[in-house]
Amino acid sequence: MQPNVGATDRTVRIGLGAIAGLVSLAILLGALSLPPVLSPVLGVAALVLLATGLTSFCGLYAVLGVDTCNTGVR
Repeated sequence: MQPNVGATDRTVRIGLGAIAGLVSLAILLGALSLPPVLSPVLGVAALVLLATGLTSFCGLYAVLGVDTCNTGVR
C-alpha cells in the first residue's frame, strides 16, 4: 500500500475523526440530544477517518487515482 494521503489531509482526517468520535460518545451518554441512530454512524465515520489518517492510505483514493501526497516518494 503506497501512501496517498498528504500531511494536511491527514491532519484534517484525524481532527474530524476525533470530533466525530467525541460526538458519537456524547450521544451515547445522553449529553447531546440528537437522534440515537447518529451515534453508530458517527462512530464508524470516526474509525474510518482516524484509520486513514494514521496509516496515510485511503482505499477510495486508490480506486479513484487521487494522491494528496506531494513528497514525490514512491
